[in-house]
Amino acid sequence: MENEGRNFEEEVGTSANGNEPLFDINADSDVPGSSHLNDPLEKKETDKLQAEIAELKDKYLRQAAEFDNFRRRSARERIELNQTAGKDIIVSLLDVLDDCDRAQKQLESAGAAAAGAEGVMLIFNKFRNILQAKGVKAMETIHTDFNPDIHEAITEVPAPTPALAGKVLDEVQKGYYLNDKIIRFAKVVVGK
Repeated sequence: MENEGRNFEEEVGTSANGNEPLFDINADSDVPGSSHLNDPLEKKETDKLQAEIAELKDKYLRQAAEFDNFRRRSARERIELNQTAGKDIIVSLLDVLDDCDRAQKQLESAGAAAAGAEGVMLIFNKFRNILQAKGVKAMETIHTDFNPDIHEAITEVPAPTPALAGKVLDEVQKGYYLNDKIIRFAKVVVGK
């Protein structure tokens, strides 16, 4: 209770002359604006953060440019690959074409009818083997359920037995897979 009679200046203390307090708590009230409130340490942190943002922005722009270059290069390589992918198959088929030319000359000679048929069968087998080696596989469609994902129905005919209703009865054009992807749909006749 002793301190009840003391005022704020006594509590804080006064200067040597006894009239002014040791520090003026209202000193900032006379300064206009808010610049006197900024801490110089905060300004350094702000500058540091802005530099970091600029660095990250630069990295982002460089990475975006690299990705754009990668995308263009990949597209160009994909086009080149598509152009040269067919080349490999065509080169393999040239041997078969040569065999076809020889078979045609053989068939044109009058005395080689039986030998010509055997030669044609050898050529067809060679042709099928080359295509199989390249990943071409024929679809098996006869007497299977009609599937619109792999079959193209040309027509529907009455099924000879009720068990064949909804199944493929005949194949007009074979369908083919290349490495388990459909490259040509089978054109089929479906029983109803």
